[in-house]
Amino acid sequence: MILSRGKTDSASSRHLASGGGMQQQRKAAAPATLEDFIMRRDYTGARAYLEYANDEQEEEEAAAAAAASGTAEKLQQQLQIEQWMAYCNFHLGDYQQALNQYQAIKQRQTAPEPEPEPEHFDLNIAVCMFYLGLYEEAQQLMASIASTSPLKQRLLFHLAHKLANDQQWAELLETLLDTKSVEQQLSLASMHYMRAHYQEAIDVYKRVLVDNKDYMAINVYLALCFYKLDYYDMSQEVLDVYINQHGDSTIAINLKACNRFRLFNGRVAEQEIKNIADNGTFGADLIRHNLVVFRNGEGALRVLPALLNIVPEARLNLVIYYVKQGEVQEAHALMKELQPTSPHEYILKGVVHAALGQQLGSKEHIKTAQQNLHLVGSSATECDTIPGRQSMASAFFLYEQFEEVLVYMNSIRSYFVSDDVFNYNFAQAKCATGYYKEAEELLLQINDMDIKNQHTYCMILAKCHIHCGHPELAWNVFITRDTNAEAFILLQLIANECYKCEEFWVAAKAFDMLEKLDPSPENWEGKRGACAGVLYALATKSQRGRPGGGVSEVIGLLRESSNTQADGMIKTIRKHINSFK
Repeated sequence: MILSRGKTDSASSRHLASGGGMQQQRKAAAPATLEDFIMRRDYTGARAYLEYANDEQEEEEAAAAAAASGTAEKLQQQLQIEQWMAYCNFHLGDYQQALNQYQAIKQRQTAPEPEPEPEHFDLNIAVCMFYLGLYEEAQQLMASIASTSPLKQRLLFHLAHKLANDQQWAELLETLLDTKSVEQQLSLASMHYMRAHYQEAIDVYKRVLVDNKDYMAINVYLALCFYKLDYYDMSQEVLDVYINQHGDSTIAINLKACNRFRLFNGRVAEQEIKNIADNGTFGADLIRHNLVVFRNGEGALRVLPALLNIVPEARLNLVIYYVKQGEVQEAHALMKELQPTSPHEYILKGVVHAALGQQLGSKEHIKTAQQNLHLVGSSATECDTIPGRQSMASAFFLYEQFEEVLVYMNSIRSYFVSDDVFNYNFAQAKCATGYYKEAEELLLQINDMDIKNQHTYCMILAKCHIHCGHPELAWNVFITRDTNAEAFILLQLIANECYKCEEFWVAAKAFDMLEKLDPSPENWEGKRGACAGVLYALATKSQRGRPGGGVSEVIGLLRESSNTQADGMIKTIRKHINSFK
């Protein structure tokens, strides 16, 4: 939420005005020292200044108590210091400490009206509660505030969004649309941002910036919107306008690191924030979260669980971590608590349900995955984006409509030339539609050993080798696998695909192995037919489907069979052996 920093339009700035008396009193001794800190946004320095002033105040109070005079004035000064302390803590992101301080000040407030008015403390308290995620408590407190103010209106607007109060939200939206106030317009833009209406937010920010070119922070908001739209170069260009003026901004440095992460890699991104990663200042939780992302999930279980209710993306990235680790049930448990409101949340929900559906063989989960992915891919705002097209390709993949999959994957192919996961999925769609040569090339480009060790990868690669006229390569895929149930399935695929493609010698070897593992009539018949195919290839001098060692290798296979028909075949072959030379 974008809070006002003006002196006439926020709870925080209200007590900024009320602190003027203290500044006037100190003007002669230390001209505008506190204001200098505030204007530089050095809230740590401002807090240290106030702590020093508070120590002096305590000493003066002790002296005043001894003299039994000036007590009321000293109490008022003490109150002003505490208000400024709360203000600094709020801007340093220590919302809990600011909340505690405002509540304590309110309980002790004895100053005459109207400066300061108690309800302004309530508004400050409600703002702190909002930032702490205490939305219902903040809403209840707001009901006790009788007066209306622009800040109260903005806070109610954002509370309506958080509490899904659509009627109140719509009413307040109309009010914000009708006002030209910069603060209200910025609040409206922030709502567009939170609802993933990034272009609408950009339009508002640009309108405000035209009339307020000195509002440099709006460049950060624009950069955030461009980042969300995947325009990372444009995001950085706009962000640099702000960084050139405020190079110490944690938010700006962090966004620059995120742009670097998208444009380059995590190592480059981490270099951008190394100087602020361990300083414990505002944004420390966000930095810790992003370091996990930059390091490809390293430390995820140590860092992310504690941030689930602090950094919104923490839940999503923890889900992604679990999916990558194959812990789909844990990912699903986290997603169940989240009602998707943005495209990437719908996409992640779809991915989790797809993985769980495949793991459990559940059509219900697969259907849920199809619905979420199709919803994103077909939406007007996402259909022409890269994630949108990926989502539609994934939905059609689950529908097993692979020709449609290729349409969408071809449209974004240039963005994923070296992406192993994309190439793996692309190869599967190519294989399913009969483009075996292209699928084979894609599979051989993959370097990720986790993918190459997958049973599905081996199955598809073997099938592509066979259909591309490389049956021996398919056989090599089998012999490099461990002996288990998946290897048996791979062997069945090689035997049957080679038979269909008239690669009879490899088919014969595969059926021979199958017969030894399972001497069923079906495996014998496959072996017998494949051996007959080899003999035909030898007799017709075909270069395809024949063994290097000639007819003797066929006889060797048949000898190892326990089926009584094998002897008859051997006798027939020997009788006509001259036909195969």
